[in-house]
Amino acid sequence: MDARTRGLWMAVGAFIIWGLMPLYWHLLKHVPSLQVVLHRALWSALLVAAFLTLTRGRGWLRAVFAQPRLAGMLLASGLLIGFNWSLYVWAVNAGHVVESSLGYFINPLLNVVIGVVFLRERLVPAQWVAVALAACGVLWLTFNYGSFPWIALALAGSFAMYGLIRRQAQVDAVAGLGVENLYLLLPAAALLAWLELGGDGGFSDLRWGWGTNLLLVLGGALTALPLIGFAYAVRQVSLSTVGLLQYLAPTLQLLCGVLVFGEAFGRDRAIGFAVIWLGLAVFAIDGFIRARRRIVAQQA
Repeated sequence: MDARTRGLWMAVGAFIIWGLMPLYWHLLKHVPSLQVVLHRALWSALLVAAFLTLTRGRGWLRAVFAQPRLAGMLLASGLLIGFNWSLYVWAVNAGHVVESSLGYFINPLLNVVIGVVFLRERLVPAQWVAVALAACGVLWLTFNYGSFPWIALALAGSFAMYGLIRRQAQVDAVAGLGVENLYLLLPAAALLAWLELGGDGGFSDLRWGWGTNLLLVLGGALTALPLIGFAYAVRQVSLSTVGLLQYLAPTLQLLCGVLVFGEAFGRDRAIGFAVIWLGLAVFAIDGFIRARRRIVAQQA
């Protein structure tokens, strides 16, 4: 399996995990959203740092900080992903799963625009059709949502900028995530300690139970794995392709919001999502045809 194919499958896996994450965070609905995010940052940082130290020694951290520009880029991407986590967990547990899915429908479109405008990526005609259909669907959803979708737009913008920075940062996917998380580690640990000592936490005294504590720790692993896959994918696959594949995650989030959590999904939303899915179908069919042509050419 070549690097591009591996990157493609890692992207698909990351988006599926992200799409099903509302189900996981809903299990922690009884924990304050801020503390869920802080535990997410803490355990993700510790798990990734431990993995890197065991497999590569302590040199992985020195190698990054020996490049001030790279360290600064990872600080920016770490702050962006921390903001994205915070808003997303709060939105899920506040009953805004459908609006969150709208944000992640808008995000791939922003990635495609960034890829074309800033990175000079080129789209074939069928991909332009797919992008145009997706844009029409997103615009329909935005203007027919009923209120200004600030949650959706904030989620989309923060993750699009995160993807752009990680694509330009010349660093291994896992090491980059490790440094990002370390920037968040001390603030998260300090705030959690303050909450626990003040009696507002529930982790150290097992107030929430062993099951909840385990979910909070495993949340760190579930945070790290798709981010590693995504960071690897954006280095191996064109940002335009990654952008369109990202519609997998919000589609699954939408299904969770409507079918599991019972959020509203009326006619206007159904029209917008149907147009987006049509665009995805065009993109998928075009990709399949071009892949078949490459195989035939290689065999000729």
